[in-house]
Amino acid sequence: MNRIKTFLRELEEEALTTRKMLSIVPAEKFDWLPHQKSMTLKRLATHVAELPGWVSITLTTDELDFGDNTHVAPAIDNTADIIAVFEKNLIEAREQLVDKNEIVLDEPWTMRNGDQIYSTRAKTDIIRMSISQLIHHRAQLGVYLRLLDIPIPGSYGPSADETAL
Repeated sequence: MNRIKTFLRELEEEALTTRKMLSIVPAEKFDWLPHQKSMTLKRLATHVAELPGWVSITLTTDELDFGDNTHVAPAIDNTADIIAVFEKNLIEAREQLVDKNEIVLDEPWTMRNGDQIYSTRAKTDIIRMSISQLIHHRAQLGVYLRLLDIPIPGSYGPSADETAL
């Protein structure tokens, strides 16, 4: 199996759990944060929803320059908006995870802030990191929801809420 197909399969599998998690984020708690150094619930959920977009960014560009960043955070007013952002980014990722892009996976991709280079890695490594970040921040979102006493869905099996542990 080629790497593109592997990434697509993994992204589709993670999307199922991510969608369930994002769908229970309560809009009335958007401003909640567990610690002053933490993101708000809304910012974290939005970040999770945007992460599949890193796949298409990686496959259609050679770098991300935070010093010249034109990214505008999406308008999020409710939970449906978060899901819509996630679905949009998932569609864009699927559109780029096609066989013809297998050839560019070994090309370098740079993350920088102007002249300061944070990293230059193969595009395949950036896609792997993006999927890992999706999993990581989704788990972080699960902790937020747990702290808010919101029952969470299972990820790779039932959660404690689903098994009545």
